[in-house]
Amino acid sequence: MLYAVLCYSDENVVGSWTKEEDDACLARLAQVQDGMDQKGKLGPVVRLLPTTAATTLRKSSTGEPLVIDGPFAETKEQFLGFYVADCDTLDEAIDFAKDLAKANPVQGSYEIRPLSIYKPSGLKP
Repeated sequence: MLYAVLCYSDENVVGSWTKEEDDACLARLAQVQDGMDQKGKLGPVVRLLPTTAATTLRKSSTGEPLVIDGPFAETKEQFLGFYVADCDTLDEAIDFAKDLAKANPVQGSYEIRPLSIYKPSGLKP
């Protein structure tokens, strides 16, 4: 089963890191990723740009959708990125998320959701 592990945290905290702090966190996360990758269980890993770079298309019941700058909702934690992992069980996906949480020094959360692929990607890394 494929699982998405969605990463939420305060982007202002993450955005305030020095290059050295960011590099150190990414190196710790890379160690966790390497374990899943060596098992052939890690799919795409994505870090999203800040919500200030987001554009939202909001559907409207009155006609044309409205396109606005920024994220869909204002919250304390923002959706910062995600992993796609091929896990045999939900427990394995939870263990992967726990390892990611240990490697990441900021408060936040990891949402784990099963995936259903509607159309495989033809994109190349």
